[in-house]
Amino acid sequence: MSRTAESLAILDRLIPVLEALPREGDTEKILEEADALRRAVAAFHMEAIRFRMYNVDRMLKLAGNPTEARTIFDELRQALERAGFHTRSHAAP
Repeated sequence: MSRTAESLAILDRLIPVLEALPREGDTEKILEEADALRRAVAAFHMEAIRFRMYNVDRMLKLAGNPTEARTIFDELRQALERAGFHTRSHAAP
């Protein structure tokens, strides 16, 4: 199993949840960012992963942190960190 397999599987659960969000505000942008994040994870591109994780996280907050999407996103962050990816540009408090 590759280092990214678990993260890709989680993204494959997250994207349909994002697609089911009401089509208002930045829904299209968050979908674009999530798709770009999936490509970054598949390509094992550390800097792109960090950038896209930040963007999806920010957009989820702006969308009111939909519970299911936030839960899956947090699982994704943990899986990426277990695989050795640093998903934040600084240490969390």
